[in-house]
Amino acid sequence: MARFLGLRTDVIRNEQGGITVLSLFFLITFIMLGGLAIDVTNVMTARTQLQVAADAAAHAALLAREDMSEDEAISAGVAMAMLNMPADRFGDVLTVDEVSFGVWDAEAQTFTPQPGAKNAVLVLPKRTETAGNPVATYLLHLVGLDAWNLHVQAIFTTYHPTCFREGFVAQDVVDLQSNNSYSNGFCIHSNEHVSLNSNNYFEPGTVVSMPDENDIDLPNSGFKTNEGLEQALRSGSYHIRVLDQIDDIIAGLESLNTEVLPTYITGLAPANIVTLNSKKAINATMLVPGRLHTMTCSGGGAANIEANTLVSSIALVTNCAIKFGQGVILQDTVIATTNTGAKSLTAASGLQVGRNDSCATGGGAQLVTMGGMDFPADLKVYGGQLLAANDINFSANANGIEGASFVAGGTISGTSNMAMGFCGTGMEQNFHAEYFRLVY
Repeated sequence: MARFLGLRTDVIRNEQGGITVLSLFFLITFIMLGGLAIDVTNVMTARTQLQVAADAAAHAALLAREDMSEDEAISAGVAMAMLNMPADRFGDVLTVDEVSFGVWDAEAQTFTPQPGAKNAVLVLPKRTETAGNPVATYLLHLVGLDAWNLHVQAIFTTYHPTCFREGFVAQDVVDLQSNNSYSNGFCIHSNEHVSLNSNNYFEPGTVVSMPDENDIDLPNSGFKTNEGLEQALRSGSYHIRVLDQIDDIIAGLESLNTEVLPTYITGLAPANIVTLNSKKAINATMLVPGRLHTMTCSGGGAANIEANTLVSSIALVTNCAIKFGQGVILQDTVIATTNTGAKSLTAASGLQVGRNDSCATGGGAQLVTMGGMDFPADLKVYGGQLLAANDINFSANANGIEGASFVAGGTISGTSNMAMGFCGTGMEQNFHAEYFRLVY
């Protein structure tokens, strides 16, 4: 047939050059796949960059909200987004309308906008055609996809670490001796290291932490004579932010700032402030419930609170060192001093900080000082907070089984035969600093 048509058989059967055509098909396919890979990689990189900017903006806004108005904090968040993704390169990735404060429901995992809120923030940055800043494609525009539209979100919320709610937290060493027990939920943390003696008991659920858990200081008996300690150990550190706020706490109390004052202080006019005479021992008859009290000592002097005095429903701000007589009980009370002495707050035996009410709401007490605290035997803490810029020292037989929070800018040193536990309630008036975490 080929010969009939005048065609040479060897030409018809010649396959030279066929591979070139096939190669062209493969080349086009590889270019398309390579282009897809390049564009997908590019958009994933752009999305990661946008998410980092979102996280940074949310954190900046929530941090700023501590001290700023809502509008100022929103602007701080937008500025942080622009710092991460400058507008001259990426357009307006975040505007003030895309930042909102509200409430985060951890159980339901939902954010609800709420004007004026301070405990959560949502940011919604974008790179879209509508905003004029989409992520352009390199090769996919050949098949009609000219750009990617990206939307991300970030939600930051505030929280209070358990260690700061109930536990011992110190910037320096936490040094505890023997025959002590710590129940589920109680936390011991040092930003230096923790030192323990023997025969201590750590119930499952307790935490003992420091930057490196291997720095724990123990006797030769080690973990054998400290039951549960090995399971309680953790590595980690904290920026103890509440220590930076002691000045502001004291100033806020003195100025009748309702964001700082406990709720049982109802006399909010300066005319209602009660001035105490530091030269006279303080007793219950001198104290007016619901009022802020002030007291001044000259030359860094001291004042006394009489033995067995029940101090209830008052706030006291002073520059005096204060000595509590034997058996003094503090409930619904905050006492704060600017005295910087190592024993700016001290006591005879049996001081009780907080009401013994089985962790019921209310009844707690707070002691705050720019100096240190030193307490002898039988310190009792029931829903109480001790906050010191320097050291906190206490002796044998301390009892904090119903809620105790000790925070020190120096060391915390306790001796023997103490029982410390976790309440979870009854400490509503404690001072605390906000910490921030990304929840979505």
